[in-house]
Amino acid sequence: MDIPSWYAQLIKPWWAPPTWLFGPAWTVLYVLIAISFGKVFWMVWKKQLPRMIAVPFVLNLIFNAVFTPIQFGLRSNWLAAVDILLVLGTLIWCMVVIYPRVRWVAYVQIPYLLWVTFATILQLTITYLNW
Repeated sequence: MDIPSWYAQLIKPWWAPPTWLFGPAWTVLYVLIAISFGKVFWMVWKKQLPRMIAVPFVLNLIFNAVFTPIQFGLRSNWLAAVDILLVLGTLIWCMVVIYPRVRWVAYVQIPYLLWVTFATILQLTITYLNW
């Protein structure tokens, strides 16, 4: 896959960040996700939280993981737009279900929420501009 040249050809809004920013941003976010989601999965495994609490966390990981193959492998802006909306929706669901039980896990998701909200707006804009 020649990601940079394909992505560079897309019409993007003036406020789109440079492509080099995505790697460092996601690296930081993945560390926060690993720690916080790991805590949830550990607590579920230890039966300190109901198993159903893990559902939005698992779904979020799945939707997050398939975004890059959809966007850059399939080169499908439409499917990527649907997927990023699912990432955002499951993240909000995660925060809502965990907040009453383990508040710090919800708070740790705030940078992830801010970035995914921005990424969602960006993806929807790119999808529209390249219709």
